[in-house]
Amino acid sequence: MVTYLTADEIDALLASPDRRTWIGRRDHALLVLAVQTGLRVSELTRLCRSDVVLSAGAHVRCHGKGRKERCTPLGRHTVAILTAWMNEQPGQPSDPLFPTRQGRPLSTDAVEDLVDKYAAIAKASCPSLRGKNVTPHTLRHTSAMALLHSRVDVATIALWLGHERVQTTNIYIHGDLTIKEQALARLAPPNTKPGRYRPPDPLLAFLESL
Repeated sequence: MVTYLTADEIDALLASPDRRTWIGRRDHALLVLAVQTGLRVSELTRLCRSDVVLSAGAHVRCHGKGRKERCTPLGRHTVAILTAWMNEQPGQPSDPLFPTRQGRPLSTDAVEDLVDKYAAIAKASCPSLRGKNVTPHTLRHTSAMALLHSRVDVATIALWLGHERVQTTNIYIHGDLTIKEQALARLAPPNTKPGRYRPPDPLLAFLESL
């Protein structure tokens, strides 16, 4: 089974950071980017300001496994959030996109901690989250499932996530009950009617002879 967030759970998670604070605005921007792009936590922490293009054809570049570079397009909402964040946090192109207070890149442990913190806050307003262990990889699964539910083909999702093999992406098909329910709804029901079991006469005769 693949753990991912529903639309309501995403909204609850993204509403959790206190955007009245610098850290809250940074963490909100990071979560929005993670949910939309499905980047690995190691890819998020290595992002520099120069890796983000917010003009026409907005996208983010990252170096994934095997040092392979890929580009992921950004939606309008993500562009708006990142634009506000980068305007507030000016710096050099080589500076980390999501820095610590000291200007250093966030560690993977720090990202895991902040996701855990905001998931705990979100559980108060979204009960369905209480049975889920939300991690940065959950946000990656969430991005993949959103694409799958939008009927994006598996090969494209594999490219989006940076999977070397499409077979790796197939876990989302196997783990998604919604798609299976939709498939069931398309099936014609069998042309049979429910009925009571009627034993044959020889069986009735045998039972009466006992």
